[in-house]
Amino acid sequence: MITVYGIPNCDTVKKARKWLDERGVTYSFHDFKKGGLTPERAADWIAELGVEKVVNKRGTTWKKLDPAIQESVTDTTAPALLASHTSLVKRPVIDLGEIRLIGFDKSVQADLEALLD
Repeated sequence: MITVYGIPNCDTVKKARKWLDERGVTYSFHDFKKGGLTPERAADWIAELGVEKVVNKRGTTWKKLDPAIQESVTDTTAPALLASHTSLVKRPVIDLGEIRLIGFDKSVQADLEALLD
C-alpha cells in the first residue's frame, strides 16, 4: 500500500495526488496537520534519504526559525524538529513500503512510474 504524506493545501502534494489518481493508483493520504509525524518516522526518512533532502529549507517555516536553530539541524536533531514543525518536511513523502520518494519533480515522477510498472 502506498502512503502519501503531506498537507492537503500544498500545491506539490495536490500535483502528486492528481498524478496518482489519473493513473488509478490506490494510496492512502496522511495529513501531517491531522495525523502528525513521529520523531521515529522522521529519523527513518532522514536515515534513508538524508537530512538535506527531507528538511524543506525553502519554505516560510524554515525562514521563520531562529538562525541558531537552523544552524543546529543535523541527522540527530532534525527528527524532533520535524515532528514539532511538520511544515518543515519537504512534501510529499511517497512511501512505497520498501522505498520512499520525496518531492514531486520530473525525476520523482519518472522513478515512481518505473516503480509502479
